[in-house]
Amino acid sequence: MTTTFAPPTVAPAELLASLRHQGYAVLDAVGVSAWLGVPPDALQALQPAWDDLPPDEYLKDGGRYRRRRHGCYRIEGGQVQAVPHRAHYQPVEYNALHGGMRRWFAPLTPALTTQPAWPRLLHAVADVASALRGPQPWFVEAHPFRIDTTGGIGRPTPEGAHRDGVDVVAVFLVARHAIKGGESRVFEADGPNGQRFTLTEPWSLLLLDDTRVIHETTPIQPLQPGVLGWRDTLVLTVRAGGFLGDDEPGTTAAAPA
Repeated sequence: MTTTFAPPTVAPAELLASLRHQGYAVLDAVGVSAWLGVPPDALQALQPAWDDLPPDEYLKDGGRYRRRRHGCYRIEGGQVQAVPHRAHYQPVEYNALHGGMRRWFAPLTPALTTQPAWPRLLHAVADVASALRGPQPWFVEAHPFRIDTTGGIGRPTPEGAHRDGVDVVAVFLVARHAIKGGESRVFEADGPNGQRFTLTEPWSLLLLDDTRVIHETTPIQPLQPGVLGWRDTLVLTVRAGGFLGDDEPGTTAAAPA
């Protein structure tokens, strides 16, 4: 038997107050739709893109349970600008398992980026960062993930509890299928307090002030033996001053052929 805890959701009007008070906020799907100003079916129209994610070839634990794509944007003054495809980079201080590597993931596809809801998602997380830190150019990385139960277990955060080295992190749950586990955990970065809960509703959201909290998601397992399960998420990270790795030689070079 697996015990689950309900997410501590707030209304969209309370989102910023929750972030300022405790470093994170959770919205249910109705709240996300209202916050973004888009109907639920516009969000559901994004979901088929998760059926077209290539395997992650960089997993150091030897697993085959993660699929993903990656894209980057610069947002300023309400304008969303896609930047040339680039490597995803994290210093080892933020990702002890995969840090220090330039990881070239497959780019986002038009099936995702041409949907009407897509730019609104990017705008919304950048607006949150501006509300917390003041208006300025924001550098956004978009990561659609599928973690499945290939091999019996999938690890959404194989690096463990961590910060991402950015200003704001948004974790949208897109889908859960035939799994148990996948509990979200948020802890004070400089204190003992934490919260645990399980996102189960498609297009619910965990929003994090990455400077104040660390986070992780527990492994997933199949709900029934022999039945493949998966957990789909969209992770958007927002950072001031440039992308992580801009000062690392070779990080912004053209993608390998």
